[in-house]
Amino acid sequence: MAERLSWQDYFMANAELISKRSTCNRAYVGAVLVKDKRIIATGYNGGVSATANCDDMGHEMENGHCIRTVHAEMNALIQCAKEGISTAHTELYVTHFPCINCTKALLQAGIEKITYKAAYRPHPFAIQLLEQRQVPFIQHRGPVLALGEATES
Repeated sequence: MAERLSWQDYFMANAELISKRSTCNRAYVGAVLVKDKRIIATGYNGGVSATANCDDMGHEMENGHCIRTVHAEMNALIQCAKEGISTAHTELYVTHFPCINCTKALLQAGIEKITYKAAYRPHPFAIQLLEQRQVPFIQHRGPVLALGEATES
């Protein structure tokens, strides 16, 4: 009998799947907001809705960052704002450690735990803020499955 995925593996697998929708090839990032073991919103890196994406127009670079792209974490928060869904007491599963601006927004929105896959340029001040607010940030090291793949016991 196949072993059931843990909640952490399940939500991270969702984040990785969602990252496949990203339209900025500098980083394919997926984010999943979870409350009470239920997905309340998702997001991926991409341009502002109804405007050109990096895949279509190229990158709009400023100080080493693509400013055309809205980050996955912000898109998930914005989805909740548009739909009137509270983000208080939620967890974030994300494929890359959040940038400083996303970290600040996540803290302001009431995120209580961050689980990330890749330690992509973690900003020291983001870490300081997370520690100051006592928000755990945990690197996920569990299995991530390809589509159609199952775990075995």
